[in-house]
Amino acid sequence: MATRGGAVHVATTRRRYRDRVYETHLLRRTYREDGKVKHETLGNLSHLPPLAIEAVRRSLKGEVLISAEEHFDCVRSLPHGHAAAVLGSLRALGLERIIAARPGRERDLVVAMIVARVVAPGSKLATCRAISAHTAETSLGDMLGVEDASEDDLYAAMDWLLPRQGRIEDELARRHLSDNTLVLYDVTSSYFEGRTCPLARRGHSRDKKRGKLQIVIGLLCDREGRPVAVEVFEGNTGDPTTLSAQVARLRKRFGLKRVVLVGDRGMITDARIREDLDPVDGLSWITALRAPAIQRLAAEGAVSRTLFDESDLAEIRSDDFPGERLVVCRNPMLAEERSRKREELLRATEKELEKIAVATRRTRQRLHGADKIGLRVGQVRNKYKVGKHFEFEITDDSFSFSRKQEQIREEAALDGVYVIRTNVPGEELNAEDTVRAYKSLSLAERAFRTMKTIDLKVRPIHHRKEDRVRAHVFLCMLAYYVEWHMRERLAPLLFDDHDRASAAAQRESIVRKAKRSQAAERKAQSKRTNDGFDVESFRGMLSLLGTIVKSWVRPRGTTMEPFIMVTIPNPHQRRALELLGVPLRQ
Repeated sequence: MATRGGAVHVATTRRRYRDRVYETHLLRRTYREDGKVKHETLGNLSHLPPLAIEAVRRSLKGEVLISAEEHFDCVRSLPHGHAAAVLGSLRALGLERIIAARPGRERDLVVAMIVARVVAPGSKLATCRAISAHTAETSLGDMLGVEDASEDDLYAAMDWLLPRQGRIEDELARRHLSDNTLVLYDVTSSYFEGRTCPLARRGHSRDKKRGKLQIVIGLLCDREGRPVAVEVFEGNTGDPTTLSAQVARLRKRFGLKRVVLVGDRGMITDARIREDLDPVDGLSWITALRAPAIQRLAAEGAVSRTLFDESDLAEIRSDDFPGERLVVCRNPMLAEERSRKREELLRATEKELEKIAVATRRTRQRLHGADKIGLRVGQVRNKYKVGKHFEFEITDDSFSFSRKQEQIREEAALDGVYVIRTNVPGEELNAEDTVRAYKSLSLAERAFRTMKTIDLKVRPIHHRKEDRVRAHVFLCMLAYYVEWHMRERLAPLLFDDHDRASAAAQRESIVRKAKRSQAAERKAQSKRTNDGFDVESFRGMLSLLGTIVKSWVRPRGTTMEPFIMVTIPNPHQRRALELLGVPLRQ
């Protein structure tokens, strides 16, 4: 006798065909008939969404399904992915342990300020609000347990950090510097808000901020542009006078016995070479000659166009620079650009001078008097920095001018020419590698651009105390240290060149402007990576990761502790996190 009834369930079968796996989801009833177990297919559920199939499966097992919207409350949500990525990168670099070997509140606050500087740079008040439990803009404060921090707590953490700067820099130097290595050194200035800080002085402003006080910042980097140490000087400090402190740091603090210091022509001067560099045993240097020195070499016949008949660089010697090597380079593209720019500036100056000449000839309100004419000429003479190329004739009733053609031709003959100067022996560093080493200074310049303007925004500076200014700049350097490594790892997803080795191998000449690799060019043109992802800037990538949210959820109507849910990363975000090697849960 047959027995009807039985249990209804969802059965899933899988079969492989030509390297593909096909799944079938069937609604079945299992029953006994004449003592045998039999199955009856009631329907095919394969066309339903996976979530619907799972809901049917669980419902048939007796589970009570409830709606999340009706039965759960999301009590808090914070942008999480970008902060987790930066914090994870910082920890992966071991920077947290370098700052302090043991966990502590001061260390957590310093780490929070470094991460916040990368994620969303702002003042210490803005950082305090960004991590506060009541006004948080990211999950950073929660991850580090500093949501209760006040602005005074952040200032106290800065005061705690500064005495540890030397030890931290020593550890970074041990990681990235060694004997017989190149060290890049560059200097910049940053304008200052306020007038009470002892470091704030008037000086040569690279920020073009007239009337603003400023500070001077010196940065030491390894040969790849990775920051190692930073120092703050008074705003009226000249670049060359900062050099002796760096020499002492390299030799005494870092203990380097043999090192090559690379600096620009405005810093490593004759006086600094004679007084600070040459007396130090084992310290070599690479710099460049200034224009007047190149002109003297040209007048002596040591530098001429014939040097570049077969190559765009040539090594020469000069009695004016005993014991040194001079590598003369000529970049045709740079020569063409300088020639074009000079002609534009000359014409612009002529246009302004012609206005004065017309004013001396007009009938009404005529400009006359040698003193008045000379005053007008003085106002425009060096407006475009080419007044030296003009001859002026001023009388009480007339004004005329003309170009110094011979002088212009002499200057044009040196267009695109620059001379690298070094005391490194040729057997240790050949001419091409010497030029390459000097050009690597651009990596230190990139560090300053990132710290000052693009991402980290060291300026404007509002701190009044000298130590707070130093701590602020040091925090920005540590933030750049983290960003530098993140950029290296994220390069395949960014506009940055991720195949620089290929670009270097294909480079025709070290003198000419470097080109990006073919892979980077394809990425820039298509705006897509080889994996099919949109190419991002570093800041854009952080924004993309910032859409990963950390939420606190609990059952509605209860007072139980919320449980945490984190947004599942999309493929683009997952790829970025894989490259960084950091987890979302920290």
